[in-house]
Amino acid sequence: MLSSNPVKQYLNCSRTSRRQNPSASEFKKEGLYSAGIFGKTHVSNNQAPQQWTLVADFTHHAHTASLSAVAVNSRFVVTGSKDETIHIYDMKKKIEHGALVHHSGTITCLKFYGNRHLISGAEDGLICIWDAKKWECLKSIKAHKGQVTFLSIHPSGKLALSVGTDKTLRTWNLVEGRSAFIKNIKQNAHIVEWSPRGEQYVVIIQNKIDIYQLDTASISGTITNEKRISSVKFLSESVLAVAGDEEVIRFFDCDSLVCLCEFKAHENRVKDMFSFEIPEHHVIVSASSDGFIKMWKLKQDKKVPPSLLCEINTNARLTCLGVWLDKVADMKESLPPAAEPSPVSKEQSKIGKKEPGDTVHKEEKRSKPNTKKRGLTGDSKKATKESGLISTKKRKMVEMLEKKRKKKKIKTMQ
Repeated sequence: MLSSNPVKQYLNCSRTSRRQNPSASEFKKEGLYSAGIFGKTHVSNNQAPQQWTLVADFTHHAHTASLSAVAVNSRFVVTGSKDETIHIYDMKKKIEHGALVHHSGTITCLKFYGNRHLISGAEDGLICIWDAKKWECLKSIKAHKGQVTFLSIHPSGKLALSVGTDKTLRTWNLVEGRSAFIKNIKQNAHIVEWSPRGEQYVVIIQNKIDIYQLDTASISGTITNEKRISSVKFLSESVLAVAGDEEVIRFFDCDSLVCLCEFKAHENRVKDMFSFEIPEHHVIVSASSDGFIKMWKLKQDKKVPPSLLCEINTNARLTCLGVWLDKVADMKESLPPAAEPSPVSKEQSKIGKKEPGDTVHKEEKRSKPNTKKRGLTGDSKKATKESGLISTKKRKMVEMLEKKRKKKKIKTMQ
């Protein structure tokens, strides 16, 4: 007998425009090149708890272009796309909540901090901070001269790191809502990630992983993977899971810099990973270009490869992956208030420490359209024009009117 286990569900893009309302209590979202979303539900067998199954739950044609990013909190799932929009899904009510329009380029990264704030980055070089209750843009920052490729929020919520195509690693003071330091890293990094306790972080450049220590702001070691890296996930403070343009996933020890183990996870390159813990299970989920989503049970000894719990073939080219955990209390409700005293200055001074051959400087103050000082958690009375929540119905109506206008223009020219 199979029973639904209200723990998780993943989301991915689908080639179909057919919509089915999700009905189960756990979701998995993955993104596709074809602009759709797949919902997969995990169910467990009461008679054999170690046997898990992934079943198709819903599909939805979410965007007009392929998906590029996904983020999840305890209630919402948001997806970013090459169509320059962010779509919101209410997983409690099982409905599409609307769309956020502010960026003018592909959405490259989305990160929730608790249930109150969403941070987005895009090819337009902007980092936007959104109120995840009112869905208003609280602050829009010109973060990089080129594209924003990735961002990561410190576990305290007081710091963030971002990397871009301007060959810089930037530190953000989220308490005051400003840039703290800029570090020239001489190459374009495409991933940056904090460790669970925030005592170290990794910067990924192609197949190279530079490990930085927070207390010294210097590189403590470098790990080289065989192929370009597409996804990394900390399994603990010192163990890092690494996947890339190959079939295998590797576990590295960030202290000794050695590979603890590797295992063949897919038949094609691994596009994304996600890890989570539930009673009696530490699970890592992988999505690949081969169309498969797989769930693996991690062993206590990370030198031992994980065992496969379940898998499902989506018959699609997956781009990104998110896991929604139902009935899990999220203690991170919001970013720290701007008025709250913070030890962030001490942390910033360490991150901004200069190293031989590196150029590190504090960002100069620039004039901004909105000169009122406000932290990232400050409430804006009015949403920025064209940067608030747009209903799906209204968005489709605008798209339809735009198509009619273009057709009319073509006929007039003829």
